Amino acid sequence: MRLCLMIEGQEDVTWPDWVALAETCEAVGIEALFRSDHYLSGDGQIGRGSHDAWTTLAAIAARTSRLRLGTMVSPVTFRHPSLLANAVTTVDHISGGRVELGLGAGWYRLEHRSFGFPFPPMRERMDMLEEQLEIVTRQWTEQEFSFDGHHYQLEACQALPKPLQQPHPPMIVGGAGKPRTVELAARFAQEYNVLSADPDECRAVRRSLDEAAERHGRPPLHFSFMETTLIGRTRDELLERAGRLGALHFDGISGEQLLAERVDGWVCGTLNEVAGQLEDLAAAGLERAMLQHLDHRDLDAVRMIGEQLAPRVAGL
Repeated sequence: MRLCLMIEGQEDVTWPDWVALAETCEAVGIEALFRSDHYLSGDGQIGRGSHDAWTTLAAIAARTSRLRLGTMVSPVTFRHPSLLANAVTTVDHISGGRVELGLGAGWYRLEHRSFGFPFPPMRERMDMLEEQLEIVTRQWTEQEFSFDGHHYQLEACQALPKPLQQPHPPMIVGGAGKPRTVELAARFAQEYNVLSADPDECRAVRRSLDEAAERHGRPPLHFSFMETTLIGRTRDELLERAGRLGALHFDGISGEQLLAERVDGWVCGTLNEVAGQLEDLAAAGLERAMLQHLDHRDLDAVRMIGEQLAPRVAGL
């Protein structure tokens, strides 16, 4: 099981915060730093800001040398696929080939209304996702092509420069294991990512992914999950960290109350307990964990993940 850090950038993560997170991840050997692609706090909180996802990743790419970088995930409603493909290519060049693109249909209605992004029905957003996956892939791999879709039209498009990674940067499709996202991933992506991983559900998704990839004549996709993560070296440290998280994101509830009421499905516990959870998930076919770290200024937790947890689960 490979471990990545996932940060909710819309929760007032400042540029100094990003620098500290990236430098810490790189220092302790965490494989990748992923960030959300949002402009509004997930809690609808007033006063929490967000730097643009791809601009932030470009800046981090210039400050790091090993850390892989990506979005988890970019909504198709925010950007034209030509803009997105170029943005990812730009970060790929700045980083020397360390970027990954997570792409999804988008879900946050309030955010779209607040910032003026169109928010069509789910079926239409899924159609947009299908067209964007094809366009981005073709811009990265073809010298020239035209595209006449329902949402996007391109004529004799020559997208240069091409990415450094060959055949192109890894593409990740996020979903809940439903047939359409599985099918799109099998056609275009290299990885499929689920939320709130349950081992039994993941085994079923793993089978669906393998069957879909075989139908399209492709090798099996990588399989990952993203989940809120809360870890302590000891029970007392876990409780202390839970108290800080409750104050930040859960209406000030105590650490005891947070652990009793809110952590169902999370990657949560002492180091030993979390290692056991990840072992169960690896046995269900998951290969990579995007650990959602909500207390983004808690760098000690990041160091613990890289220095103590990652070596324990590396062989799973």
